[in-house]
Amino acid sequence: MKPLRRCALVIALALAARTLPASSPGQPPAASVKPITDDYFGHRIVDPYRYMENLKDPAVQDWIKAQADYTSSVLSLIPGREKLLARVHELNTAATARVVNVSALPGLVLFYEKTLASENVAKLYVRRGIRGDERLLLDPAKLDKPGGPPHVINYYNPSWNGQYVVVGISEGGSEQAVIHIVETASGRESPETIDRAPFGIVAWKDAHSFFYNRLQKMLPGMPETEKELKSTAWLHMIGNKVENDVPILGYDRSPAVRVDPIDFPVLATSPDSSFAAGILAHGVKNEVTLYVAPLASMSMAGGIAWKRVVDVDDEITDMAFHGEDVYFISHKDSPRSKVMMMSLSDPDLQHAAIILPQQKGAVKGIAAAQDALYVRELDGGIARLVRIPYDRGAPEEIKLPFYGDMSFYGDMSSSAADPRVPGVFVSISSWVKAARIYRYDPGTKQLADTGLQPLGKYDDPQDVVSEELKVPSYDGALVPLSVIHRKTIQLNGSSPALMMGYGAYGMTMDPGFNPALLAWVELGGIYAVAHVRGGGEYGEEWYRAGYKLTKPNTWRDFIACAEYLVKQKYTSPGKLAGMGGSAGGILIGRAITERPDLFGAAIDAVGVSDTLRAEFSENGPANIPEFGSVKTQEGFEDLYAMSSYAHVRDQTPYPAVMLTTGINDPRVTPWEAAKMTARLQAATSSGKPIVLRVDYQAGHGIGNTKEQREKQTADQWSFLLWQFGVPGFQPAAGK
Repeated sequence: MKPLRRCALVIALALAARTLPASSPGQPPAASVKPITDDYFGHRIVDPYRYMENLKDPAVQDWIKAQADYTSSVLSLIPGREKLLARVHELNTAATARVVNVSALPGLVLFYEKTLASENVAKLYVRRGIRGDERLLLDPAKLDKPGGPPHVINYYNPSWNGQYVVVGISEGGSEQAVIHIVETASGRESPETIDRAPFGIVAWKDAHSFFYNRLQKMLPGMPETEKELKSTAWLHMIGNKVENDVPILGYDRSPAVRVDPIDFPVLATSPDSSFAAGILAHGVKNEVTLYVAPLASMSMAGGIAWKRVVDVDDEITDMAFHGEDVYFISHKDSPRSKVMMMSLSDPDLQHAAIILPQQKGAVKGIAAAQDALYVRELDGGIARLVRIPYDRGAPEEIKLPFYGDMSFYGDMSSSAADPRVPGVFVSISSWVKAARIYRYDPGTKQLADTGLQPLGKYDDPQDVVSEELKVPSYDGALVPLSVIHRKTIQLNGSSPALMMGYGAYGMTMDPGFNPALLAWVELGGIYAVAHVRGGGEYGEEWYRAGYKLTKPNTWRDFIACAEYLVKQKYTSPGKLAGMGGSAGGILIGRAITERPDLFGAAIDAVGVSDTLRAEFSENGPANIPEFGSVKTQEGFEDLYAMSSYAHVRDQTPYPAVMLTTGINDPRVTPWEAAKMTARLQAATSSGKPIVLRVDYQAGHGIGNTKEQREKQTADQWSFLLWQFGVPGFQPAAGK
């Protein structure tokens, strides 16, 4: 959700106690005020822009379009913007290609997505052997129409024998994926496609049939909050009509399994197991409910003998299969999580074996390969790879080539490895080293670079360093802070700085290299990442310390990290920008409403801002487990504390703010950004710009093309550099 604001905007800068020359394309379009008052358990809350929630209203559409045009005109006056965009593009395309999402089948048949330097979106490729010849399997751009939105691959999953690949493709960043089925040998597509399949959890039953989750069909008059409710897991036989698919698990589908409307039912299978797992994800809640049944019984919804083996109270967050055994990550009585194992033929979690007790780091992922279970641990965001042999041998750490993040590659839905393939493929990166694709070979006991990812000219900069710091927050909690800058930086408070934060769902801000960031660093900029509470850098306790009632810790940790950067003279308030996106919109919105004096500018990217109204949007019901509901008094109090929109105060000198949205966003509805923009524009007394950047061929950002990402980066950084008074980014006076 995003910020709104109305009123006149004079593009004049007050920075470092001096006024910079500015030019103005006029004023942003003022928004009409039509207040609605809600009574929440005796608390009267006035919402001046509730009408904007009707995105189909032509007046609302016109206002958003006028804001988008205004923002474009403002950005066009920043002289360094085009040069910065060219540099971002040069850095992004210095490597001949970028390779992601590698999946390995027996015989080292590899599937992967690759974007050539000259291309805008990733295509799907296949090859036999790491050094084998690659072959293009699917190009999503073939679905593009002249002038229409771009198509991208959201997910893929090859069949166990590699004969077919299921590929989810969506357009315009909508994430509303349509399943396509490709025959690997010929590249031909099966004639049937399956829409309403955004989540990408595909599991194979055999060589010719697979399970998938599909949203219910929206009928005329249904509210948008119904869209992601009552979904069903189906079985599809390749070549058959989709209307003949068999419902396997879902709301009101089986008397043996209770499925609530908010639940997402999916299946997980393994090529070496005779069982299937039915998994109920309860909205965005991390803990799942798990049922098992014989795979052979998966043909008639009413005849499946489901047995529940895990419930939410067991606090299971991830699993992997090896033969008739299933391995779990559980944080029950273990805040940083432990790894457990039990047999599917006689499942009894109470007697499950603990194969890896809680460690110093937080367990964040497992991969079941042929030879061993592989475990990903994080300690404050720095990864560790552990191998546990199936013969119950002692766990052994596999030394990584450099400090940073490590993530598994493998099956794209239910497992991070293939239990028929020895070893694992992993991606390793850091803040200052681009991702490389490695394979651990248990035969040689070596972790070796596969060479699948070509090394670009700027992928290992020698003049850029990262620092891993611990910053005391307001209550003494030590918050990890990553700071990236040139080696030769002078700590005199003069550097432009951009600090990111998130802090939700227990997700981590992992070290990852973005070559475009060098464009920021080359201009003397500092980039920082605050690993605030609400994330998962230290496991469940760190997550729960920024959750619902404790959510204020999230933005107060961020504020503490900002104060640290200023105190240590990395930067100064006039040259410090904060940024948050999606659920991180809560963080940045509340940071600038609580401490507007601490930031010269802010980026609120597709961000949540009106938490009191979020549950009434398309993705709102699924997020109630994370943020709560205004239908209870406790939920209201928590959500009110999180609402930056509700905490905007009139006649307050707010920093310059750029809010962004994609008009096809299925996760954070565009009316959040619109309302927050209108509210900030009406309230600020600083004279600094509040602008709304709208992409009409994008959504939440996940499906953006390379060109879209580059333009957004150049727009955001140009806006910040203009506000910071950096030479070369100041509009000519009086233009």
